[in-house]
Amino acid sequence: MRISFLLSSAAFLTMLNAAQAQAAPAKPAAADAAAASEAGTVEDTGEVIVTARRRPENAQKIPGSLSVVGGDLLDRSYTVNTQQLTQLVPALNYSSANPRNTAFTIRGLGSSVVAVSQANDGLESGVGFYVDQVYHGRPATAAFDFSDVQQIEVLRGPQGTLFGKNSTAGAINITTRAPSFTREATEEFSYGNYNFVQAKASATGALIGDTVAFRLSGVVTRRDGVITNVRTGDKPNDIGNQAVRGQLLFTPNADFSLRVTADFTNFESQCCTQVYLRVAPTLKSAARQYAALAANVPGGPYTPPSLNPYDRLTDIDAAVGANTNEGGVSAIADWTLGGATLTSVSAWRFWNWDAANDRDYTGLPIQITQHIPSRQDQFSQELRLASNGDGPFSYVGGLYFFRQRIIGRPISVYGPLAAYWLIGPTTGTPAVAVPSNLLDGFSSDGRTDFQSNSYAAFGEVNWRPLAGLTLTGGLRYTYEDKRGSYSLFTFGGLSTTNAALNAAKQGILRDQSYSGAVRGGALTGRANISYQFSDEVLGYVSYARGAKSGGINMSGLPPTALDKIVIKPEENTAYEAGIKTQLFDKRLTFNIDGFYTKVTDFQANVTDTGAAAALRTYLANIPEVRVLGFEADANAQITSTFSLRASVAYADGKYVSYPTGSCPIERIANGTTVCNLSGMGLSGLPKWAITVGTDYAQPVGNGAALLFHADMVARTSMYGDPTDSAYTVIPAYTLVNASLGLRLRDGLEVAVFARNLFDRDYIQNVTIQSGNSGLILGTPSDPRTFGITLRARQ
Repeated sequence: MRISFLLSSAAFLTMLNAAQAQAAPAKPAAADAAAASEAGTVEDTGEVIVTARRRPENAQKIPGSLSVVGGDLLDRSYTVNTQQLTQLVPALNYSSANPRNTAFTIRGLGSSVVAVSQANDGLESGVGFYVDQVYHGRPATAAFDFSDVQQIEVLRGPQGTLFGKNSTAGAINITTRAPSFTREATEEFSYGNYNFVQAKASATGALIGDTVAFRLSGVVTRRDGVITNVRTGDKPNDIGNQAVRGQLLFTPNADFSLRVTADFTNFESQCCTQVYLRVAPTLKSAARQYAALAANVPGGPYTPPSLNPYDRLTDIDAAVGANTNEGGVSAIADWTLGGATLTSVSAWRFWNWDAANDRDYTGLPIQITQHIPSRQDQFSQELRLASNGDGPFSYVGGLYFFRQRIIGRPISVYGPLAAYWLIGPTTGTPAVAVPSNLLDGFSSDGRTDFQSNSYAAFGEVNWRPLAGLTLTGGLRYTYEDKRGSYSLFTFGGLSTTNAALNAAKQGILRDQSYSGAVRGGALTGRANISYQFSDEVLGYVSYARGAKSGGINMSGLPPTALDKIVIKPEENTAYEAGIKTQLFDKRLTFNIDGFYTKVTDFQANVTDTGAAAALRTYLANIPEVRVLGFEADANAQITSTFSLRASVAYADGKYVSYPTGSCPIERIANGTTVCNLSGMGLSGLPKWAITVGTDYAQPVGNGAALLFHADMVARTSMYGDPTDSAYTVIPAYTLVNASLGLRLRDGLEVAVFARNLFDRDYIQNVTIQSGNSGLILGTPSDPRTFGITLRARQ
């Protein structure tokens, strides 16, 4: 059924492309310049053109660190989402236990979500995620597959003086392929193991003479899960993605263009679960640790289906499934006014989320339902004026408004073994016997409502007082008004009038209602000095200050953290120095930079380790965090058909001051409250990350060529949990992807591909099981996947 659906979709899109390619009149190539101006391109001269500073520029002339991945490389490397993008950009790290709980960081900073149910609607990521100049308010939207991408720029460090939304850690700037007045069409179909099927198609051309052009693109992806549920035979963690984007470009004259885009993306999957990884010892009594709990389960001992996570086996007894979609409409207008261009970016977007989770990850009926149906709507408006030309004085200035509202409904249901696993045989002082069915059917329902209005004015000026010397200064003022309300009520389970038993129930899920508000402004900015030593060498030093306004806890609070309804603003101070070079007639590009970043009142998700069940995570401030390191990138065009590239990122991140941190699992006892984590390392940040890649095209006659691509990423070990538990360390790994293809002169191409070519096993993320029994769960890597791809271009 799936394959026939995909084949039908691919056939339809192919016929559509062919029809449009025949019907659309050609337009002179020069007329496409305006349509492509905002999209980054790789010129024949060896220059990489980007829009990092909101105008088309050579990446080597920008005094700042950024990585650029073109659409061709994305296609050749089979990179279809942000997680796979990290295999090409070493400074970018990504974690996603499920789409809602998605986190990405740059240089270790940005968002600390690493496990299921840790996403908090009151926390905004420090890494801005932009698609065609539109900011996406929830990191979850970065979990969808890319569609028809022209180029991706990953910018490092605070970006508030150039982008609409203030981004303290960096930005992922995605530019999709724009409509063209020249007829073009592409089709692609891939099939691989695990029943992987993917169909892509796009078509573009003129609709009305040289005034109106269109672009239509779509992608459908299906793949079986790589984990087997031995209880049901299901294959959870499968893939089910589909996306469509339609665009219209209006160019009534040479000075004005309007690009209107509508898109929709959907993800439906039996996702997500994790598997047994290991057991950590705790300081609790032996009877309340995992070994004893599993051995003494009423009805018989419990044994996981495998103690080897790379067997990829689970026995979860509750349904899992993710159903999420997002989309919207945007309009980008560019009006050339002599020496400057006025740009308006208007957008409305939505995001829907619902999922079922087996939160205990075992075959035991402990927590049998957990999901948070959510809906986000956002509206943004940006007005920007940018100078044209290459004179001694240039500038960008703008106004920005962003409104966001997220409504959620947190739902949980506990099962017949919840009291045994989470509370124990007795509770209270004096001890009261706990009935086995105390929590059977114990449930929660509620409502969360988060609203945010952000207003900003920003600008940046470049002045070249002397040949080669450029001074840059930028300022941003942001005022934000945030409001949030949280309400949760509990019901069900054993009805009792015993105060100790009711207190035990509320220790698992607590009736709670509160609201909070944040209002205030912040002035941030950056200064930069750069010097063009020659046409091939640029050096720069920079200072930047970024800020995020205070956050509001939207996931409930434990009794020990009721003072954290609102958390403090976060401030980021970054220093950087670097050199950019292009040598040997631009055949070799080599860039290197060093950086030092200090963050005060770092906003992070922490876990309540003082509770017996440790079911709540909440927002808190870490007093001071520091990251320092260096990055280097090299790209060598050895011959016209052979290229090499390599990147390395070294980062040393730590909690400089964190005296009241959450405790690692091995330090948790019944009365544990806080632990001093000062001096410990940042989670989710490997000290070393290295990528290497190559592309080779060997002509074989008649315009045909053999194509070879390979890329490798290696990362050292890192903490997988913010508590820096030794039992949540994710070991180092190395991953290799490759493809081999034949391209014919008429635009046809066939290729075989493999991801994780050498079938390396590694852990993507870890979770500590609710209840603090010591059970550690992990998401194993995908095994080797391989297949064949057919591509056609007209």
